[in-house]
Amino acid sequence: MAIDLRRISPLLLLLACTFAGALPAQERQLLDRIVAVVNDDVVLQSEFEKELAEIRAKLKKLGAAGIPDEEVRKQALERLILRKLQLQEARKLGITADDQTLQQALQVIAQRNGLTIQEMEEEMKREGISPESFRAQLREEIILQRLRNHEVISRIQVTKAEVDSYLANQSQNGDQNAQYHLRHILISTPEGATTDEIARARKKAEEILARLQKGEDFATLASRYSDSRQSLEGGDLGWLPAGQVPTVFAQVVPAMQPGEVRGPFQTSSGFHIIKLEGVKGGGKKIVRQTHARHILIRTDETTSDREARIRAEQLYQRIKGGEDFAMLARANSDDKASAIRGGDLGWVSPGDLVPKFEEVMNRLQPGQLSEPFRTPFGWHIVQVLGRRQKDVTAAAKRDAAKLAIRKRKAEEAVQLYLRKLRDQAYVETRLEGLD
Repeated sequence: MAIDLRRISPLLLLLACTFAGALPAQERQLLDRIVAVVNDDVVLQSEFEKELAEIRAKLKKLGAAGIPDEEVRKQALERLILRKLQLQEARKLGITADDQTLQQALQVIAQRNGLTIQEMEEEMKREGISPESFRAQLREEIILQRLRNHEVISRIQVTKAEVDSYLANQSQNGDQNAQYHLRHILISTPEGATTDEIARARKKAEEILARLQKGEDFATLASRYSDSRQSLEGGDLGWLPAGQVPTVFAQVVPAMQPGEVRGPFQTSSGFHIIKLEGVKGGGKKIVRQTHARHILIRTDETTSDREARIRAEQLYQRIKGGEDFAMLARANSDDKASAIRGGDLGWVSPGDLVPKFEEVMNRLQPGQLSEPFRTPFGWHIVQVLGRRQKDVTAAAKRDAAKLAIRKRKAEEAVQLYLRKLRDQAYVETRLEGLD
């Protein structure tokens, strides 16, 4: 059974991680010369070759042909430079990824592939992937995400007024329940770009648009020229709900036909070109909600897992024996927010609760009581009080709008952050033709 790497984040597609590790030691020594100096760190030839192999594999998968090797090499080196800069910042800020977090991430990846961690690592070995290299790369990805969250994403605020304004603008642009499959090319401009730099970027974007209009492949041109983080996926943004389409395109996309290309659109980050691949969806959003109540016995430093389970089983038997659920919840539940309401969680929608809790709750009929079960929070007893179908279209629109605003702000802020790191860094390249 091969691991389905498409189900793992693109940042974790580490098929090339063992490139140097698969080489004889003598060849690795020959490869490990310095190809770039990045502040007080270096990029080694072996790192560059691994990155280059990964990019070439992605381009091959996309069917992106005819891209000059110099462009691919330049992109590989630039990606490594940015990675080094981010890891340097993380070290300065004391941002790390502990073993427990790494193990949890591995567990998630394994579960998505229907495997245990051990089974996944055995599959990796059969596919020529070093589990040790995978773990090291995954640890770095966790650190990079924590850095971006700490320095950029956690600082992003979305106000009620922004959501209201966004929805007011979006209401003029077609069915907000539709979804759009988009591809994107960004020709970036540096922070504080001069008039000449902006003019050069605009000219480059217009030349790419002209080539697209003559029939050249969008994914290939995106892989070769785009400065966006989706460039190696052919600029693919995937399926976006209407509320998550970036504001700069929001008024244009609903009027586009599948296959149509528009642009360039100018923003503070540069010039954008988009292609509409497809449209789907529409209609109201109806979800099945459950009214439930529960009792939680937490496990912590003072209560072992065994002790919590025994307490939960005792409470379960008392409820089965006729004692009042709400009274026992008020007196015993460690979920203080719901305990004061007799354990009442109110009406909950899919995704509101942790998966294990929802799995048990969804198997129950109204009035039915569960046996004690465990989640990461401790041991629970849950009782379903009722079910209903709920039109959550309005709430979903607001949630989608908030997510879209946050996502747009985050994307722009991360790009600016990376550009600032790059502009302020000392970088010396030592690869022939890439100086």
